[in-house]
Amino acid sequence: MYMKNRIISLLLAFASAAFAVGAGAQALQGLKPDAPERYTVERGDTLWGISGRYLDKPWDWPQLWNMNRQQIRNPHRIYPGDVLVLDRTTGRLRVETVAMSPRVRIEDLKDAVPTIPPSVIEPFISRPMVITENELDSAPKIIATEESRVVVGAGNIAYVKGLAKEKGDSWHIYRRGDKLVDPDTGALLGYLGLYLGEARVRAFGDISRIEIIKSTQEIYTGDSLVPITIEPPVFAYAPRAPAGKVQGRVMALNDNLYETGRYSVVSLSRGSKDGLEVGHVLALYRSPNTARYSLRTSSMLGRTGPTGNDGRRLYYEEQLNVRDSPLFNTQKPINDADLAKLPDERYGLVMVFRAFERASFGLVMQSKLPVAIDDIVTTP
Repeated sequence: MYMKNRIISLLLAFASAAFAVGAGAQALQGLKPDAPERYTVERGDTLWGISGRYLDKPWDWPQLWNMNRQQIRNPHRIYPGDVLVLDRTTGRLRVETVAMSPRVRIEDLKDAVPTIPPSVIEPFISRPMVITENELDSAPKIIATEESRVVVGAGNIAYVKGLAKEKGDSWHIYRRGDKLVDPDTGALLGYLGLYLGEARVRAFGDISRIEIIKSTQEIYTGDSLVPITIEPPVFAYAPRAPAGKVQGRVMALNDNLYETGRYSVVSLSRGSKDGLEVGHVLALYRSPNTARYSLRTSSMLGRTGPTGNDGRRLYYEEQLNVRDSPLFNTQKPINDADLAKLPDERYGLVMVFRAFERASFGLVMQSKLPVAIDDIVTTP
């Protein structure tokens, strides 16, 4: 009987060990083979960069820390000098602290390691806006400029009607920009609020006198003023994938560019209504069947021929078989139907840093190709 119980105990022990190994292997999925077991946080590090040392998918950072949803909204703060310790049996990361004597650790929040470089994203935290067609109609307007100048900028004086003293003396200057149209549905999602600069009121009145402190573009009469809301920038959100399936497109690029790259701001055709939150990471895909490839299936210079009326001509021409050999036989030119069958190519990642109801703004974190309008964003 004793031997039977011992054998059962050994079987249970082996089963428990096998389960633990299996659980550990499952927890370790996505960990890089060369992930350091100990890492000392340095000044200038970011959560994205640190997670990239440990994970093939940096947006799995919450799983590495075993965060719950509340912690994701206010994630653990780590500071330069902290030592991160990886437990390979559980696939979890923790901060190691050495208690040499009873003391209270006091840290300035600005010293906490951010998710992404503040110098890259800080200028855009409060500037990009998605507005309605008439949202700026009731905003204070620049009605005149010093010396009746057509264009003004930083250092110039302008005159504004409708400024409310109780809203403070610091204001942003905006102009309604291009329409933000969903490329998939054609629905109008809003308008881009173009940030033009910052102004400070020098004298309030029925017509107030302002000085333009900063300017990123030319400022004209008719441009609108919006009060500056003092909100501390949030850089410590946890990068993570959306809980559900999200798919949209890149609608516009910062500064009206057609193509852009890493650490550039892009506007996306999905927002909080679609489940997007600050910190969500989306994959960037390039579709071969987009407008940018239309020149490949049409004549580069329009219609061809003596009269210009011979209709559409394929870009790829049939070549003469000069050596009468199959080696030089040309293939059938690719057409639009063939292009439609080509798979989309994944080439980068974008992280949402500001979300509106129907649209959002993201920062390009990784990119092997130039990011372009109409490119696809989807749950990674």
